[in-house]
Amino acid sequence: MTLTELKYIVAVAREKHFGRAAEACYVSQPTLSVAVKKLEEELDVKLFERSASEVSVTPLGEEIVRQAQSVLEQAAAIKEIAKRGKDPLAGVLTLGVIYTIGPYLLPDLVRHAIKRTPQMPLMLQENFTVKLLEMLRTGEIDCAILAEPFPDTGLAIAPLYDEPFMAAVPSSHPLAQHKSVSAHELKAENMLLLGAGHCFRDHVLEVCPEFARFASNAEGIRKTFEGSSLETIKHMVAAGMGVTLVPRLAVPRDALQSTARRRKSDEPHICYLPIRESDGSAPPMRRVVLAWRRSFTRYEAIAALRNAIYACELPGVSRLS
Repeated sequence: MTLTELKYIVAVAREKHFGRAAEACYVSQPTLSVAVKKLEEELDVKLFERSASEVSVTPLGEEIVRQAQSVLEQAAAIKEIAKRGKDPLAGVLTLGVIYTIGPYLLPDLVRHAIKRTPQMPLMLQENFTVKLLEMLRTGEIDCAILAEPFPDTGLAIAPLYDEPFMAAVPSSHPLAQHKSVSAHELKAENMLLLGAGHCFRDHVLEVCPEFARFASNAEGIRKTFEGSSLETIKHMVAAGMGVTLVPRLAVPRDALQSTARRRKSDEPHICYLPIRESDGSAPPMRRVVLAWRRSFTRYEAIAALRNAIYACELPGVSRLS
């Protein structure tokens, strides 16, 4: 049994035709047919039912073809491992990102990654923190960009940046005339929250803990709106349904300009305000980190990813080394 023979039977099962399968494998039809017949004789099973118009896979053949596909994938993985040994930056890097970071960091990050390490394409996966941690543990992803805190799972952690929160209020709201807003002032407003599972929801409730009670009673359901994404919630703010908190990178570039410039921005109906603390303490923020398994051996790939992140503009955040 050879890998070539396994490649042939997978092709025949896919094409359901010996001629087309031979073309896909760049061999003559007699060569492919002889190899398939040889494998059937070696296994002493019939893999395919042949007719004048079509080839069908036998029930036992379907199981063998599935296993053959798995073997071919594993063989390809061995080649990838060898390639990475020569160049740790060669090959796909699978990166997980939480929902409240992905839309605002990834466009710039992907552009820098393509420019700096074209041989290391990023395979991206957006999900909740809990799910990304599980995917890290099982090896489904190589690394993840997360916001602290999260359960200690023995991962290697590299801090990336501290990102302040900003309040988003309708442009017609009285608070929009202020230069900043306090958590105390937000208490009187209808707070729009992300749904359960989003870690940023927990960050908002830390700033405004009074809204935590809304999640557990009927009155709160009427007083708050739980959105599936920050962009959805921002649309609700623009419609005058309430206020919310957003991470600094979620604020459009022109939204912090003068009133005249803001009217021309992508979000003219939302005003973004810094959050001040009445006791003089630091404004609320989150720490964004890069996490990966300690057993992950492509250290150069992690370093290259960090450098690509640091090359991003990241307005309003405090970079960490």
